[in-house]
Amino acid sequence: MGNSVRDAGRATRHLAVAAAMTFGLWLFTTVLLIAVFGTLLVVGAWLLPEAVLLVRRIAGAKRQLTARWTGQRIPEAYLPLTGTVRERVRTAVRDPGTRTDLRWMFAAYVYGVLVVVAVPLWPVALVVDGVRAGLPRARPLVLPLIVRLADLEADWSTALLKPSPAAQLSARVEELAATRADAIAAHGAELRRIERDLHDGAQANLVALSMRIGLAKRAYDRDPDTARRLLDEAQAQAEQALTELRHVVRGIHPPILTDRGLVGAVRALAAVSGLRVGVEVAGLEDDGVRAPAAVEAAAYFVIAEALTNAAKYSGAPGAAVRLERVRRGLLVRVADEGGGGADETAGSGLVGIRRRVAALDGTVEISSPPGGPTVVEARLPCVW
Repeated sequence: MGNSVRDAGRATRHLAVAAAMTFGLWLFTTVLLIAVFGTLLVVGAWLLPEAVLLVRRIAGAKRQLTARWTGQRIPEAYLPLTGTVRERVRTAVRDPGTRTDLRWMFAAYVYGVLVVVAVPLWPVALVVDGVRAGLPRARPLVLPLIVRLADLEADWSTALLKPSPAAQLSARVEELAATRADAIAAHGAELRRIERDLHDGAQANLVALSMRIGLAKRAYDRDPDTARRLLDEAQAQAEQALTELRHVVRGIHPPILTDRGLVGAVRALAAVSGLRVGVEVAGLEDDGVRAPAAVEAAAYFVIAEALTNAAKYSGAPGAAVRLERVRRGLLVRVADEGGGGADETAGSGLVGIRRRVAALDGTVEISSPPGGPTVVEARLPCVW
């Protein structure tokens, strides 16, 4: 009985907020009509985009309210209102999201006041369900109806506020275009980094190696000791060049991923990170199934960059890494014990993480409040 009362109370609050929002929509209709007539008269054309932006904010608040009740996020897809007044008006009129919001707004005038049905049910519930509470194994009859009214209101709002297929397709095209641009930029930056590493590292060492070998050849007959010393230096130079080349290769695709797999590579990375790192694995060691090479490489670099940031900037003594095989991809989570406050615009490598994950159509969530901790969570889609 107590749970039913609490659920009915939550449902009533939800319906009351929905009714208050509906009352606000009734008042907003005046503003919207002024904007429409002003647009028709040309003199007030600038009002229409602003009115549409206000409608978007109201619909966004309704999406959040409904998501809190249902536990499921309602996506939104809008065209950006930018440019001249004429372009903004044209976009506002042609945007499928505008039609979706207006359809919900006018429908909400009718179903948004379901609270007037819920309120009279409370006295009935107190009598009927109060009596039934004293009976053995008797369940409430009226209180669940109030919850059902809130469910009905949320279902209608979800159906009306869900973007149309055309709006979702348009938003997806824009997202893929931005992702493609980021992937191209990241690829170009990676190529420049490899070129710089080769030029400043391995190439310089190989040039010095060639010069020492040439000097050793000239000094071999007249000064064997000098030639031997030059050859020793050339050998050291060759080893240094090999080290530089291995470093470049690891930057492209770490060989340890091929040899040990993602789990082994991450554990090796944690062992040499300089932090106290715990690695938790779920679903990746049971049947030996591995993610595609590109997904493993992206996950490895996300973890490597997050641990590097934690060691350099956060002052964290330790961190926790979690690798989890989920239904449609791979979940990577790195949480440090530092002071937080990570800034993506300060060149901390977080932008690179986003770009690398976005290139695979994945998502990244970064939480770093002042005082810590910093949590980097990436979801990489793949088929197992």
